Amino acid sequence: MGVGGKFWDLLKPYARHEGFDFLRNKRVAVDLSLWIVQHETAIKARARSPHLRLTFFRTINLFAKFGAFPVFVVDGSPSHLKSQARTARFFRSSGIDSSSLPVAEDGISAERNSRFSKYVQECVELLELLGIPVLKAKGEAEALCGQLNLEGDVDACITSDSDALLFGAKCVIKSFQSNSKEPFECYYMSDIEAGLGLKRKHMIAISLLVGNDHDLNGVPGIGLDTALRFVQTFSEDEILNRLRDIGNGDASLFQGGIQYVDDIVPSSAESSLKAKLSHCSFCGHPGSKKAHSKSSCEYCITNMDEGCLKKPEGFRCSCSSCDMDRKEKEQKKQENWRLKVLNKIALEQNFPNEEIIEMYLCNNHGYFSANEGPCISWESPKTELLVDFLAFHRLWEPSYIRQRMLPMLSTIYLREMAATPVNNLLYGQYEFDSIDRLKIRNGHQFYVVKWKKAAPTMNSVTFTNPEEESDILQDDVIEVDESISVWDESDVPEIRNSDGCYFLLTDENMDLVQAAFPEEVDRFLQEKELKELKRRKASVMPETPPKPKGVQLNITEFYRSTKAKKLETEAGEDLTQISVNQNAETSKEKRKPSSSNLPKSVRRRLLFD
Repeated sequence: MGVGGKFWDLLKPYARHEGFDFLRNKRVAVDLSLWIVQHETAIKARARSPHLRLTFFRTINLFAKFGAFPVFVVDGSPSHLKSQARTARFFRSSGIDSSSLPVAEDGISAERNSRFSKYVQECVELLELLGIPVLKAKGEAEALCGQLNLEGDVDACITSDSDALLFGAKCVIKSFQSNSKEPFECYYMSDIEAGLGLKRKHMIAISLLVGNDHDLNGVPGIGLDTALRFVQTFSEDEILNRLRDIGNGDASLFQGGIQYVDDIVPSSAESSLKAKLSHCSFCGHPGSKKAHSKSSCEYCITNMDEGCLKKPEGFRCSCSSCDMDRKEKEQKKQENWRLKVLNKIALEQNFPNEEIIEMYLCNNHGYFSANEGPCISWESPKTELLVDFLAFHRLWEPSYIRQRMLPMLSTIYLREMAATPVNNLLYGQYEFDSIDRLKIRNGHQFYVVKWKKAAPTMNSVTFTNPEEESDILQDDVIEVDESISVWDESDVPEIRNSDGCYFLLTDENMDLVQAAFPEEVDRFLQEKELKELKRRKASVMPETPPKPKGVQLNITEFYRSTKAKKLETEAGEDLTQISVNQNAETSKEKRKPSSSNLPKSVRRRLLFD
């Protein structure tokens, strides 16, 4: 959607893939309609009310996991041009010839179907219960998203409609790779301008030439490559005026009429000039072959008696006359191409459409004044009303809804504690207990925060048996490889039962926990450092360096390595007895062979020790 001719493919080389924390603490405008359209069909057969399911989980993850402040934008009444284009697109995809059908009158717009409007309204109600601001556009949602980004009310737009760039957006997030270390595919106007030389009005001109959501046809015979090459020859300030001049038939642009290269007959002076500058057929340089056979020309480096060198395959003469001739031909070729494009544009009636230009350049797409700006604020979720809403529309258990909301509630709680520390409880039931461990998800670190249940309530979360995960809870750092899209499901809090006390474990941003509970973070880091020191001390053991391979062992090492453990034990006992006896004897007796009663093998070993 947006500019035709696979416009996104043109911009793809200039996309950036931003990291996990790209949207943290940033405001981002979200085109809600595209969320519903893109995914409602994909999981319609597998889920009840998929628009509510996706909006619920995506919003929680966008707010809690990625730390963004989302602002949702919904469509208003579409323009009559958009309505006509939408009807034409439907008939085109259905294979129906729409030329015989009645055309809608100018100024009359067609609203979306009632079923889709119902989906949008239910999602808006869900978002308001979550405390997320929702703005309604006068026309297209991507237009208001672009205006909010242009005026600095948001830092980026989440939409796959390229029209957002034409409406003034500075940063558009087109798609997500949720299980990647760089999940956001972003398009910056600064990168596009540096790479392609395109600014906002250049893109508007391209959309007029190749087609857009308001005019599917554009100019027949002009594709994206031709349109790009054409608009790049003009500056941003003059491109739209040039299109107006062409549409009005300005004769000066055609330089006295269209003449193509094949139609141009060279004058007699030019013909005689080219005849005089003949080239040798042998070496390819200026001059005659007869003259070059006697002595080499100034371009061929040989002995004077050898003559010129034979020109290689694909030879191009580099003399001044040939260079000039090639430049003239290239210039005529470019002019010929330019005149063909101008002729195609001039044949299009009512071009360019001033209504489309005015719509793209207008900065009044919302129901607020330019001086006051939009009213954007985030509130705490209305949890119990939200539970009732989803239990009715999705048939979810209340405990399941509260459990899936905890990541969002804990994020709000940590933000409030960082701003104004108070002794409030998370969800009115849980108090901060400690930091359990570090978790690594897609290369990004989180603190696993342990929350202790303070008091039993009627609306407690359903607890499950935690023994299944007991084998990993003792590790300091857990690395998680997510195979499920983080946009489809929110994180499920881990639950523990220790001595009758229930604990919840949630993944939280490290900076947020540091700001809310700096003393607890310091304590956790100190304990982690002490554990690491103990591990290092335990791992440091004196070891005998291994013998290099290929070195022959001496007889002592050979016998020692081949004797059985039983023999070594017996020898050790005998040696102990000998030592006791020797302490009781005189020095003279010690020199006597006192080990005559020992086995022969033991005596042999004693000789080599």
